[in-house]
Amino acid sequence: MNNRSRQDHALTGTGLGAAALLDQLATAVLVLDGSLRIRYLNSATEMLFGASVRRLAGTSLTSLVLHGESLAERLLEALTSEAPYTERELNLRLGSLNETTPVVVDCMVTPIRLINGARALLLELHQQDRHLRISREENLLTQQQASRAVVRGLAHEIKNPLGGLRGAAQLLDAEVHDPDLRDYTRVIMAEADRLQQLVDTLLGSNRPLRIGEVNIHEVMERVRTLVAAEGHPGITVRSDYDPSLPCLTGDMDQIIQAMLNIVRNAIEAVLPQSQRNQPAAIVLSTRAQRQFTIGHRRHRLVIRVDVIDNGPGIPPELVEQIFYPMVTGRAEGTGLGLSIAQDLIGRHGGTIECHTRPGETRFSVFLPLQQGES
Repeated sequence: MNNRSRQDHALTGTGLGAAALLDQLATAVLVLDGSLRIRYLNSATEMLFGASVRRLAGTSLTSLVLHGESLAERLLEALTSEAPYTERELNLRLGSLNETTPVVVDCMVTPIRLINGARALLLELHQQDRHLRISREENLLTQQQASRAVVRGLAHEIKNPLGGLRGAAQLLDAEVHDPDLRDYTRVIMAEADRLQQLVDTLLGSNRPLRIGEVNIHEVMERVRTLVAAEGHPGITVRSDYDPSLPCLTGDMDQIIQAMLNIVRNAIEAVLPQSQRNQPAAIVLSTRAQRQFTIGHRRHRLVIRVDVIDNGPGIPPELVEQIFYPMVTGRAEGTGLGLSIAQDLIGRHGGTIECHTRPGETRFSVFLPLQQGES
């Protein structure tokens, strides 16, 4: 009986094998052999490194961590001395499999002996920036809910006098016979109608979700078709999909609208580059993430959709506010696209995050596979 089988046998009374039990943890757990190659990893490790067990198993840890020579020295010393140690707030840059993503972890290293007597290391990685992200996300959701309530209250107050204004202009238009004067009344009615549409947009959709099976790749290809029809020469839109992703449950039309708003925002960001004949590119990426927390709820599996552009980035003073209504960095923008997208994704139990720097802005949409899953 191998090591995994012995653990599974010991847990038979719980109805869970050791692997299934460890996969429920939010902590990344790895076992490294004497060459620091990964011999075991749980689902949280897949999420941390952004790669599947198939790609990670048997890989040297030092090949996954940029400039990991000093980490390797400490691990080999622990392996030789069989002395456990803990390192707090270890800054890692995960390379090759996760596009050099910086993470901050508390690392606990425990030397162990495998059933065949070989030396190995048990690593537990607690991702500290993940906890900071969850806390920041909870604060952001609270602020957005308060902002949305204020905006919707204001929109309701605007609708009543706006309807009266439009009605009075319509009555005046019927009484005026001078064509020049009727031009003015029609301008008033047209502007009142435009403001009515803006107010309706601020109020958002009150339609109940039409829940059905949604293939996220059908959604993204529909979005690609729509933006291609709008005509943006010089902008390259490339896809990087994980074909193994299952379908999720949700309202396909609302998810399409949310993703369309995000992709259009990316197009606006790179449009000046394309007009100057500079490289302008957008990447649409899909991946699965396990044991992911959204707000106060942890989900076993979520679908992550990234919309990545190579534009100039978002000004630092706007990053924390871009999902608020009427906040925009463009003079001609309404500041509603991202706010509406966050609202629509939020109705599906998901969330949108943004990470930006000059040359790369990434909007990440997280959607639970099932409504109400935890």
